[in-house]
Amino acid sequence: MKSNISRKCNVKVFWIVICSLFTITAAKGQIAKDSLQTDSISSKKLLEEVIVTSRKNRYNVQELSASLRIDGKLQEVPQNIQILNNQLLSEQQLYTMSDAIARNVSGANKLEGWGDMYTYITMRGARAAAFRNGMSVSGMYGVLSEDMSFVDRVEFVKGPAGFMLSNGEPSGIYNIVTKRPSGTPKGNFSFGLGSYGLYRTTLDLDGLLNKRKTLQYRLNVAGQTNNAFRNYESTKRWSVAPVLTYQLDKKTSLTVEYIFQYASMPDLGVKYLFSKTGYGTVPRQQTLADPGIEQTVVHDQNIHVNLQHVLNDNWRITAQVSYFDYNQQGSFIWIRNINNTGHMQRYLNIWDANNKMRFGQVFVNGKHRTGPIEHKLLAGLDLSSKSYVADFVQSYNMDSIGTFNIYKEGYQKPYYGTGKFDRSIDVRRRIGTGFLLESHVAGLYVQDDLGFFHNRLHLTLAGRYTYVKDNNYGTISENRKFTPRVGLSYAVADALNIYALYDQAFLPQTGKLRSGKSVKPLTGNNFELGIKKDWWEGSWNTSLSLYRIMKENQLSADPDNGGGENYVLQFGQTKTQGVEFDLKGTIFKGMYMIANYAFTDSKITESTSSYKKGTQVPGSAKHSGNILLNYQFQSGVLKNLGLSGSMSYMADRQTWWTGDLNGESLPDYCRFDAGISWHTGPLRLDLNIYNILDTYLYNGSHHSSGWYYWRPEPPRNFRFGMAYSF
Repeated sequence: MKSNISRKCNVKVFWIVICSLFTITAAKGQIAKDSLQTDSISSKKLLEEVIVTSRKNRYNVQELSASLRIDGKLQEVPQNIQILNNQLLSEQQLYTMSDAIARNVSGANKLEGWGDMYTYITMRGARAAAFRNGMSVSGMYGVLSEDMSFVDRVEFVKGPAGFMLSNGEPSGIYNIVTKRPSGTPKGNFSFGLGSYGLYRTTLDLDGLLNKRKTLQYRLNVAGQTNNAFRNYESTKRWSVAPVLTYQLDKKTSLTVEYIFQYASMPDLGVKYLFSKTGYGTVPRQQTLADPGIEQTVVHDQNIHVNLQHVLNDNWRITAQVSYFDYNQQGSFIWIRNINNTGHMQRYLNIWDANNKMRFGQVFVNGKHRTGPIEHKLLAGLDLSSKSYVADFVQSYNMDSIGTFNIYKEGYQKPYYGTGKFDRSIDVRRRIGTGFLLESHVAGLYVQDDLGFFHNRLHLTLAGRYTYVKDNNYGTISENRKFTPRVGLSYAVADALNIYALYDQAFLPQTGKLRSGKSVKPLTGNNFELGIKKDWWEGSWNTSLSLYRIMKENQLSADPDNGGGENYVLQFGQTKTQGVEFDLKGTIFKGMYMIANYAFTDSKITESTSSYKKGTQVPGSAKHSGNILLNYQFQSGVLKNLGLSGSMSYMADRQTWWTGDLNGESLPDYCRFDAGISWHTGPLRLDLNIYNILDTYLYNGSHHSSGWYYWRPEPPRNFRFGMAYSF
């Protein structure tokens, strides 16, 4: 009862804050409007200057990236798409995709996974598919989390996205858009430091290689080292990302990009804590780690080639290929058992992996008119091939019964040591098909966006045919499906659009079922209604969407997995419905704001596994909301000084995966961050303090063996950064 009352109070407080902020916003907006009207009487020139200023919106992006393939403004697209630009990423000092990037988007929540190895973001009741420059890099684990040094923007697409990209989760995707040459010589150097021995340096060079400006380059380099709030957890990362763009002629350009990332990180299981008595019952500074455990080392490479040719004023063709090669050598620590007093047996399991992905895409964009109807056409072909192999076979016991206790402070030497793994043979030859996941996909799609009444009304008609061939641990399956899409968008007034959408999805899935049966592809359909509005000459914008997604064959990890096991469970059917609201922009001069809220009701409606019908889908939160306020002083002695504060909140959270419902539920999540900045000319200084109230925050789950495991977030910590542009 106390927990329920606490949740209701927290939700009430959250909404009071939201409503108060919006009331202040409306009042400030009216004051600004009245001021403009007064100024217009005295000076038309002054009015024009004020309007230009009011249009500044450092967070509102209206143009879609070319990697999303569709022409037109974001306002006209009949779908909820949120874009985070590079300025927002740098101000919050977000270093990798594993940082709290998702909090800037309604209903997007980050689940803690295997350290900083890959990113796990959920939207609308499922894991969002990861894309990079329009390529679906999602897999069982994915590529290494992108370093933000070479990222230009992150695009969150809610709902199915097969019409614009290769197959994606019907709940949504996020698309990483990397930095490209701008054609304007410039550069940026930054240095950062922070809690737990964090040091970071980046260099961004953007320039020309010839006088005709036909050969341009971009080079991003980053290096970072840091420890953790617990012992024996050090990480080193560096990346280099050169890009060349060559303008072959006035109509043809060629871009070649190479990204290399290196990471040396602690064993992938040491971030977790375990207990028989409940979540958060072990001090967060405790650890399963040992100095004798080797570091996990990752080498991640990607080469991307893009060719664009303009056929005429109305038609252009784009072709691109991409190759990914991910190599991992490491291990993960886990437990065999634990008792009520904290005695446990740790064991160390090898985790070597290789992930190869190849993509080929070609698509055509065109414009055509038939009488009063304007057509925006898109048609293309997608090809992809993915192959992931991992060694989970070798393992060693570290402890005997009673030799390690999670509550005991100080170093506890492993009774049996940490062992050594045999890596004399390459991982692919070592494993063969023992842990092999392969997927081959081919897709054809066509879309016509029809504009009526001088483009005030848009009707989108699209269809996609997809062929999939999978190899799951030696079990080969083939599937094919046609998925349609229909969308409507109407401009009720200038900068005010309402839309409706029906879309289907078809997604190949890889995994291993305990029954030995093959994993079926995921299918789904999405109904969505929404409204988008730009306010005060585009100074800020809002979007509101209501949706319902029905899915068949959604996957989740098997909660009964033990050492070296990576089985999955497949639901029969899930239904996810909810409401999402996003606001971002310049509320008044100097005050910038991001606010969002999502209600997500995601349940299993038909079950073919141990998950019970009516169970909340793992990893989802019914209520989630975020507020970010950033104020820049405009004059006086404090001019150029900025202050920021943010809050992230989640309530009614479901655990990562829950086969049995005997464990306690996760508590509500509430985190506060704050920052201060100063900039003048080319120099900018930022100081951000995270988890300012030093709250014990975590995600976790209850194992069917009767114990809890969770991953704590860091205590109060800070990051200081200095950036110089030239």
